[in-house]
Amino acid sequence: MEPDLFTAAAEDRQEKDPSSSPLAVRMRPRILDEVVGQQHLLKPGSPLRRLVGDGGGPAGASSVILWGPPGTGKTTLAYVVSKATNKRFVELSAITAGVKEVRAVIESARRATGGFGKETVLFLDEIHRFSKAQQDSLLPAVENRWVTLIAATTENPYFSIISPLLSRSLLLTLEPLTDDDLRSLLRRALTEERGLGGAVTLPEDAEAHLLRIAGGDARRALTALEAAAGAAIATHEAEITLETVEATVDRAAVKYDRDGDQHYDVASALIKSIRGSDVDAALHYLARMIEAGEDPRFIARRLMISASEDIGLADPTALPTAVAAAQAVAMIGFPEAALTLSHATIALALAPKSNAATLAISAAQDDVRRGLAGPVPAHLRDGHYKGAAKLGHAQGYVYPHDVQGGIAAQQYAPDAVRDRQYYTPTRYGAEARYADVVERVRERLGRAGEGTEPS
Repeated sequence: MEPDLFTAAAEDRQEKDPSSSPLAVRMRPRILDEVVGQQHLLKPGSPLRRLVGDGGGPAGASSVILWGPPGTGKTTLAYVVSKATNKRFVELSAITAGVKEVRAVIESARRATGGFGKETVLFLDEIHRFSKAQQDSLLPAVENRWVTLIAATTENPYFSIISPLLSRSLLLTLEPLTDDDLRSLLRRALTEERGLGGAVTLPEDAEAHLLRIAGGDARRALTALEAAAGAAIATHEAEITLETVEATVDRAAVKYDRDGDQHYDVASALIKSIRGSDVDAALHYLARMIEAGEDPRFIARRLMISASEDIGLADPTALPTAVAAAQAVAMIGFPEAALTLSHATIALALAPKSNAATLAISAAQDDVRRGLAGPVPAHLRDGHYKGAAKLGHAQGYVYPHDVQGGIAAQQYAPDAVRDRQYYTPTRYGAEARYADVVERVRERLGRAGEGTEPS
């Protein structure tokens, strides 16, 4: 018997007793118009629409690779095609199948095409688990259109799928489902007969918590809803309360509005806890932001700002640590990004603190805004263009590398701020070394003890 996406026995059982299947399975769309999200892939004439229709002739339907995170609808789209297409549909999983199974499907497809004129659609799940040799075995069938391939992957196909197969297929990128997409799906599951059939209701606060838990994953949202609904029905409750959701999914609702005051209050508390070197409080606020579904890139940006604003040169490794965390977060996302954010938060909270860099640039900007600027000293001006020498530009400039010690005692600042000293280093951590350097440099420049700090 040919492998199929859903066996006839399972389908027959589901039709006779729909409740025997998980809610996420029961609520799978039956036609493309029932699919939530991914509307950019479902426009008229799109590859998926053509797979469902005839898609024949000289411009037949193309093989496609569906790339997206879990729960965004890759298997669902394949299921819809399997139910709606008039083509022969075969399913393989790269977890269990190998070259032998692939060749058997291809040979069967060639016989079906030659003997009955019946085209074959092959759905290959988790294609990134196939080795290069296994993926190579697909090439003749795809190139000669013995099969139309629908391949699904959660891994970047440019790294996990061989180039010849990519070039012979259309890459379709699935986007994470929005809260509105999931909300529509949850409400449909609550009311439709194949879902919960109106057995329970879902108030707004419980719905909002389910959306946070889901994190853009439709399967996770429906699984959590089913668990919460089962608990409510078992206790003869007509409503799924927030407490019921928390109890069934073992995850407390975080009092945190990503668009309201809590967003800024918790973010502010995180930074102030880092500034205050309270690593435990900082981790608490970080956890609240993570559990509330905060964008990890927002958290990483705040950490980068903190590294310069509150630590500076007291620990020169703080900023590289925060920048590396931001880059890692952008590459891996949640849930693993929580580890990286924890790493950076702990490092910043325990680092020695200095706001000298913050005060220095603020003071310099204040002077510029007040009009303390003035012309650049003539010997510092650009002398590379024709006629610059006649204007006196770059004349008398002393090249520091020609001077012993590498510091030339000449005026660098405009006259208006010649004696200003913006940077006042602390003696905390590594900045103590910079304090010594600043003192020696100012003395060499003839400015030791003569400068004035900004008022």
